[in-house]
Amino acid sequence: MSSETTSHKPRVAVVFGGRSSEHAISVVTAGAVLAAIDRDKYDVLPIGITTDGRWALTADDPARMAITDRRLPSVAELAEGGDGTVVLSADPTSREVVYSEPGSVPKVLGEVDVVFPVLHGPYGEDGTLQGLLELSGVPYVGSGVLASAVGQDKDYMKRVFASFGLPVGPYVVIRPREWEQTAPNGEKGAGARKKIVDFAGEHGWPLFVKPARAGSSMGISKVDDLAGLDEAIEEARRHDPKIIVESLLRGREIECGVLEFEDGPRASAPAEIPPVTAHDFYDFEAKYIDSAAGIVPAPLTDEQTARVRELAVEAFEAASCEGLVRADFFLLDDGEFVINEINTLPGFTPISMYPRMWQESGVSYPELIDRLLQAALRRSTGLR
Repeated sequence: MSSETTSHKPRVAVVFGGRSSEHAISVVTAGAVLAAIDRDKYDVLPIGITTDGRWALTADDPARMAITDRRLPSVAELAEGGDGTVVLSADPTSREVVYSEPGSVPKVLGEVDVVFPVLHGPYGEDGTLQGLLELSGVPYVGSGVLASAVGQDKDYMKRVFASFGLPVGPYVVIRPREWEQTAPNGEKGAGARKKIVDFAGEHGWPLFVKPARAGSSMGISKVDDLAGLDEAIEEARRHDPKIIVESLLRGREIECGVLEFEDGPRASAPAEIPPVTAHDFYDFEAKYIDSAAGIVPAPLTDEQTARVRELAVEAFEAASCEGLVRADFFLLDDGEFVINEINTLPGFTPISMYPRMWQESGVSYPELIDRLLQAALRRSTGLR
């Protein structure tokens, strides 16, 4: 019995895909994680979530999860067993995973020791999956319910940062009701439009119009004047009915990774995202299709490097994060840093900045995954 206990390898459920507009990037991230995870140390169970929310057993085949010839992968292409569904028990005394198909007796696939969620955006990165895992009593990589929700919502994220004294840029939020309201003259969103125009009058054009709760640069538009505003708002609202409008901050884009070690969070070497000449800004195409390369380490002074690393850890702590965070900053022309946002489940694709920054800091990709899993296994679920 003792030998069985010592030889037991933790079983990791890598959960990916999901219902958000970042479905494909999640699949790419999962492929990279599955290819690098130490199979001598962990048993692995890949679970994909389709775009309509079905949990499916998927092929453990990282090669099929990559972007090929600009074509994005999906869970539907990887799902095995037809319409079969994977269910994680909500009973915290049991961590069993059950697989069922229509007309068949459900099959118990065994227990899961830890979940590695590599979902991006709503229904995965925003605290919803984390809440399910808390109910199930299964440890998981990354932040808990509150930090995940804060990290997904750019509005409340900035409010939290500002309350902790972290520097944030000017922004204005348009909630669904504001845009959908009709003025007495029949004009839709007149109040919201005026709010944005007044903001532009104070801070200038261009503006960036973004979904408040999306990532991977999905749905973002750069707007140079009033003529393009309505189209940009509708594009952002395709991803989220709540939008955020930010002023242009003139400076350099700097990123920094934070990783939870045994003695607390530490910051990585920072990276710089250089201007992307083929794109108007660092959008989805630049990040994932055209593989825009960041500079690691960022060419900063020792003082600037120390400051951005300090701010990254402060942001991690302010939002009560766990496990990992990528913190994104602007280094303004006056030499001051402004935090743009954090990502509680940043990309792990082969070209993603988070693993590249930690590689530069002496933590290899497989070691990074191992550290995240070990940190999750050390934590309990529930209040902590």
